[in-house]
Amino acid sequence: MKEIKVGLIGCGNISGIYLKTIPKFSLLEMVACADIDLDKATEKAKEYNVPKACSVEELLSIPEIDIVVNLTIPSAHAEVSLKVLEAGKHVYVEKPLAVTREDGKRILEKAEEKGLRVGSAPDTVLGGGIQTCRKLIEDGWIGKPVAATAFMMGHGPEAWHPNPDFFYKYGGGPLFDMGPYYLSTLINLIGPVRRVTGSTSISFEERTVTNSENYGKKIPVETPTHIAGVLDFENGAVGTLITSFDVWGSNTPFIEIYGTTGTLSVPDPNTFGGPIKIRQQYNSEWEQIPITHNYTENTRGLGVADMAHAILNNRPHRANGEIGYHILDIMHGIHEASDSSSHYEVESKVDKPSPIPLDLLPGELD
Repeated sequence: MKEIKVGLIGCGNISGIYLKTIPKFSLLEMVACADIDLDKATEKAKEYNVPKACSVEELLSIPEIDIVVNLTIPSAHAEVSLKVLEAGKHVYVEKPLAVTREDGKRILEKAEEKGLRVGSAPDTVLGGGIQTCRKLIEDGWIGKPVAATAFMMGHGPEAWHPNPDFFYKYGGGPLFDMGPYYLSTLINLIGPVRRVTGSTSISFEERTVTNSENYGKKIPVETPTHIAGVLDFENGAVGTLITSFDVWGSNTPFIEIYGTTGTLSVPDPNTFGGPIKIRQQYNSEWEQIPITHNYTENTRGLGVADMAHAILNNRPHRANGEIGYHILDIMHGIHEASDSSSHYEVESKVDKPSPIPLDLLPGELD
């Protein structure tokens, strides 16, 4: 099978796991990594045995690169993705797809114009945990899904992230940062969303960095940090989604799906594994369910591998830009609904991606 050659732009906090995972797939070959700070690119190339560290422009000029992984900060996602597509390469971008709907549309339109693909994180939905949950639902273990709850409750990244400023600017906040994990999971398990509403607030006007690198630095908060949304799915189910950087502790579940004959407890959508629990109609206790699919460890880059398989096999890839745009549309809709005291009818339409088949060997996706 032909190798797909990969370049990576953005050698920051998340890049290490991609650079570690991508070479594990025999289909993929890492060719180069780039960053606006060449020292960062050089450091990552040395650590992960990437053949070349270079500028963004130089990486885009390498003819043999097929896919570029865009791991820049959210405000740069659109600009870099458009440059990648203009260079004639497929792009896989970290979440969110873009900061604005307009930029998200521009990315998809440019890809269609060029005959190229857009992939969008998160790819945790391709992991063993979420794929097992999907099989349970589709095999009828909880009947028809009628409702869901999803909670991401914490106190922000300033205690651990070396440069947390962007989390508190427009395009940041808990919904744009962590919401894609929860929304992509709900879309894969239940389906697309047709209408949303919500309420948002800023509980702390200023944040103080407590990590060792920038201890004591003050960050002004420019975007809502507690967002409560209601999701009306196309199949009739109703979801409740709360994302917060304003909570010191919580015992809420990550995600629960409520069906006509049972309840499914879904694992942390920011991970690839379990645990998975189910309580069916006539049972008084929860039952833990074994994971049926591969990829239960941190496998960020799995979406890149799936896109490469899809390119070679001429099928749709699963962590695709259309879902990334649907998520972006939903997130803006929740914010706008709060601002206007109304519902937002979700404009974008998507299909659920195909599930990953059972009984594949590690490294296989078809």
